[in-house]
Amino acid sequence: MALADFPRHPLTFGPSPVHPLERLSAHLGGARIWAKREDCNSGLAFGGNKTRKLEYLVPDALAIGATHLVSIGGIQSNHTRQVAAVAAKVGLKARLVQECWVDWPDAVNDRVGNILLSRIMGAHVELVDSTFGIGFKESWERALEGVRAGGGVPYPIPAGASDHRLGGLGFVRWADEVAQQEAELGIFFDTIVVCSVTGSTQAGMIAGFAGQDRERRVLGIDASAKIDETRDQVERIARATAKLVDLGRELRPDEITVLEGWAGDRYGIPVASTLDAIRLSGSLEGMIIDPVYEGKSMAALIDLVRSGEIGRDSNVLYAHLGGQPALNAYSALFRA
Repeated sequence: MALADFPRHPLTFGPSPVHPLERLSAHLGGARIWAKREDCNSGLAFGGNKTRKLEYLVPDALAIGATHLVSIGGIQSNHTRQVAAVAAKVGLKARLVQECWVDWPDAVNDRVGNILLSRIMGAHVELVDSTFGIGFKESWERALEGVRAGGGVPYPIPAGASDHRLGGLGFVRWADEVAQQEAELGIFFDTIVVCSVTGSTQAGMIAGFAGQDRERRVLGIDASAKIDETRDQVERIARATAKLVDLGRELRPDEITVLEGWAGDRYGIPVASTLDAIRLSGSLEGMIIDPVYEGKSMAALIDLVRSGEIGRDSNVLYAHLGGQPALNAYSALFRA
């Protein structure tokens, strides 16, 4: 099946905006940097990359007569916040398992930011004391069974909507949007920089761009601090998504790149380069990024441009995936 053959429930405003980061580009003195803004892609609870993915999951959920969207993430999960918003929009209930994936001492961590928004939108939020992991979790399986036991019909959405048959489709479509916007702008982005953890955002991009017959790099930046797991997940989802949309060939190894070096030692804990990137992006461009994902991918972009790994003649597209509400849980880091 081609991408157009898959049912899609529109949840975004349309193509997410693309704009140049002129002051950041001048400051780094190398490649020309642009941003594509998934944080501005929808009117649903601040949007984000998962909202784009959920456009392809909602028709599937409605087709089986689901009563609940059931998903999982950390306490400050951007994904579960977007699941809550989409459930409210389409008239379903949301049951969210929020695990303690990040050992972060902020006293209001479970009361502000993403989890606050999920509660405001009427989601059933269950706090679970469990560590970070991108695989299937028992707590999520119990939540699914709880919905069934109550007479409901759950629709399972794994962490990040990633380990789902349709999880990569939203960013296959994103790749098509980029090609259309390049034609309108008269530019070609030879390098894409994107954060990777659960994998399907980068995987969908890889599968989408693979069908365009133009050489470009999609550089995934690991923020999981479990690089082997993330690389395996990105590769597996990218290959499965390419087959799903009938790419017609196997993906090459050089099309699948996930870089380490900016995640720190633990998922969700910002390091010095993360905070420097957040402040630089904010002070030069007024563009707010978060401490868990975008701060780490922006730190990588900065270093790769400064080192020359991304050449001076490159046009770089930074994928801003959203996530700013989580900043509320990290406020102590920005007192000075």
